[in-house]
Amino acid sequence: MADVDVKEERDERRDRGGNRGNQKRRRDDDGDNHYRGDDRRGPQRRRHDDGPPRRRYEEPPFPKLRRLLLNIASSTKLPQDEAIEIAKYFGEQFDDERLRSDFFDVFVQLIIEQPFKIPFVAAVALYGNDVKPEITIEAMKRVGERAQEALNAGEWKEFKLLLRFFACLQSLYQDDGVFTFLGQLFDTVVDLQSANENDVVGIELVKIILLTIPYALVAGGSRFHEQAQQLLKNTGIVAGNAVPIESLIHSYVGDFESKPVEYHSVIGLLQTQLSNESENGFELRCLPRFDPEALRRATAEEDALPTAPQTHAFPTFTIPSPVNPGPRPVFPEAYFSLFADQEVDTVPKTSDIASSLVRDAIVDTINQLDFNREMVAKFLVDVDCYWSIDIFAKRGTPFDKFRESVGDKIQYKSEDMIIDAIYSQLFKLPSAEHKLVYYHALITQCCKVAPAAIAPSLGRAIRTIYKNLPMMDLELGYRFLDWFSHHLSNFEFRWRWSEWLDNLDLSNLHPNKAFILAVLDKEIRLSFAKRIRSTLPEPMHSLIPERLDADNSPDFKYDNQQTPYAAEGQTLLAQLRKKAPAEDIQVTIDKIHVQALEQGISEVLVPSTDAFVTAICRLGAKSLSHVLSCIERGKDRLLEISQNEVARRQIVASVVEYWKDQPGVAVRIIDILLNYTILAPMTVVQWVFGSHMGAGEALTESWVFEMVSNTVAKVTNRNRQIASARLQKGLPQEQIEMVEATLAKDRDNARELFKYIEDCMRGVAEGAADGLLEKQTNGALTEDEAQLIKAWGKRWHTVFIRKGQVEESVVGEEAVEARIRLLAAEPDAVVDEMEDVDEVKEATNGEAQMSLP
Repeated sequence: MADVDVKEERDERRDRGGNRGNQKRRRDDDGDNHYRGDDRRGPQRRRHDDGPPRRRYEEPPFPKLRRLLLNIASSTKLPQDEAIEIAKYFGEQFDDERLRSDFFDVFVQLIIEQPFKIPFVAAVALYGNDVKPEITIEAMKRVGERAQEALNAGEWKEFKLLLRFFACLQSLYQDDGVFTFLGQLFDTVVDLQSANENDVVGIELVKIILLTIPYALVAGGSRFHEQAQQLLKNTGIVAGNAVPIESLIHSYVGDFESKPVEYHSVIGLLQTQLSNESENGFELRCLPRFDPEALRRATAEEDALPTAPQTHAFPTFTIPSPVNPGPRPVFPEAYFSLFADQEVDTVPKTSDIASSLVRDAIVDTINQLDFNREMVAKFLVDVDCYWSIDIFAKRGTPFDKFRESVGDKIQYKSEDMIIDAIYSQLFKLPSAEHKLVYYHALITQCCKVAPAAIAPSLGRAIRTIYKNLPMMDLELGYRFLDWFSHHLSNFEFRWRWSEWLDNLDLSNLHPNKAFILAVLDKEIRLSFAKRIRSTLPEPMHSLIPERLDADNSPDFKYDNQQTPYAAEGQTLLAQLRKKAPAEDIQVTIDKIHVQALEQGISEVLVPSTDAFVTAICRLGAKSLSHVLSCIERGKDRLLEISQNEVARRQIVASVVEYWKDQPGVAVRIIDILLNYTILAPMTVVQWVFGSHMGAGEALTESWVFEMVSNTVAKVTNRNRQIASARLQKGLPQEQIEMVEATLAKDRDNARELFKYIEDCMRGVAEGAADGLLEKQTNGALTEDEAQLIKAWGKRWHTVFIRKGQVEESVVGEEAVEARIRLLAAEPDAVVDEMEDVDEVKEATNGEAQMSLP
């Protein structure tokens, strides 16, 4: 990329073997006739009648059909001509039952996995109706069966894509076609909203309705405008309502006069855009169009086809009651964009329906093909192939020449739309659909596929996000930090740091300065200090302590004789190294206790715990496997220590103190101690918001957010596992009671944890925290610094309020009861009882594993 020194991949090397491969093929094909008896010159170029002709290879029917279908809209041919060619050839082979079955398997799979191609796949069925109506009948049957399965299972994305296929065939239906079914879907939405005004499944159904309407109108024509307008009138009520959690999924927070993009819900935006299109006669200029008369006109002189196409009844779908919400939690979606509504419109304005339709197809391609990021990157780079010809500018058009190149035409920069869409998934709240590292890898892959085109857009995106960090949601800021450091590691850690040198003078409390410090910490984790310093301009060298260059283990503080309990600390280290018996270690611990009492320290476990844990950290400093071994060796002692609340917090303090220059290692060790149940989640949180908090400076440190987030995630993941165990069909009553008791206990513990974090952060956000008030009073903090800390507190508060509400919607009593009722309504199935019992035991085993004190 322009900013990260991306090198274009070299062209594949030419085959240096000349035509030898071809000659071998020719020899194999020609057999004994290749050489003539009187010709000693060896192989020569074939001339006219020189020997029998080479056999021609004819591709078998199914591989050819599969290739043609998979490559539709990706070749130099017109997609309409490709669709006609496939329909004709398939018509010739239609009577082959196995070929027919295999073809439709690929047909359905293509709809689900490559959303860009749905209109083109539907065009094959459209023209197939002219060649042989049975093609369209079978296509509708196979797609309909899969759509019904998706509807029953609550697989909403898959259902939306399959329904889009039917919308693209709107001109072939009798009566109102897909609009009748969309009306039935809306009736279901009304029922869901009547039962619960905060229902989110109804919102998802409205989104499906709104995203289906444009495709149906392009295929069906103006005679369906009235039905579309009536649907929009109905959906407007739902699209205009906001559910409570929507206030917590804004990408930009805080009291700022202007924000890069105002908040828009996806369905609210769709509703407004379609209403605008309705006033303009539903132009929908971005969607590809096909001439339904093309095949009939081409063959009219042969009189081989009927003058009018055969029409079909729209498939009958059964909407289950109750509606299955699906295997994944459903939440409202916010529309996120980095480039929309700017001075230069490189992406569609938020008022343009193209912004939603193109974004939806890109996002679905990204998420449906997550198992093959190389193909996803290829499809994204070729995004301009799958829409109307005139809506995208030439690929790779430089930003500074874009307006001049486009002129008065309304065209968009495909690279900006790609980056915009990927970031919308990386920054999706409350959680991304896939692991975040997938989106990291996808951006890297796009840079490799089209570096000259993607890199400049990515560079502008990075600068836009960095500029807006102070107002960005804290969790999104952390995701950006994680991606940015990872991305630089793939491109030799190079970035134009000189652009941000002015921010070095900012306070460490400022979000932009905190981001720079956090990136360097992350990069050091991925490499080593000296390597990272070499990539930085001179003014930034001081941000990385020189003591990290040696790449040695941190100093063992008890080597300094001035340190209290130095002799005992050294003795503990030697005993752990020699794997001394527990009795010998206890003798050393007792010596520390005696000295502590003589010095008037009532909590004698604090100094002894500090010495023991620091010795473990020193002994395990070589690698995480070393520290894991040391923790395992001292586990019994650590579990004994952890019975004391103060000593538990001291374990955290000692680990963080030892690894203060490399806090990422401390975070990992704390994670291990949580797994061993040596620490409880509440212990970690109390230490962070207690002794480590200060006036709130700790909130600016990325590793602190990482530690707290990881700790909370352990609690919520465990609760979800228990809830999942409860939702097994056919559990014995004894197992049900055990799971419900465990879930109730752990649910209350999680609520206690969230409440503690929320109360602490509310105090900081309102300026009422003791540490903040004290430093403000004695002048240790300026007014600007105090305001920065309050802003950090507000951002932390928003994140954990959101996380708490999300968990309530997933494992709260009401949510679990609704799932249980749905489970009871499902038909009985054969259940492997022993397998279910094992799953329950696993979920409830070690009940104290993630319990809070």
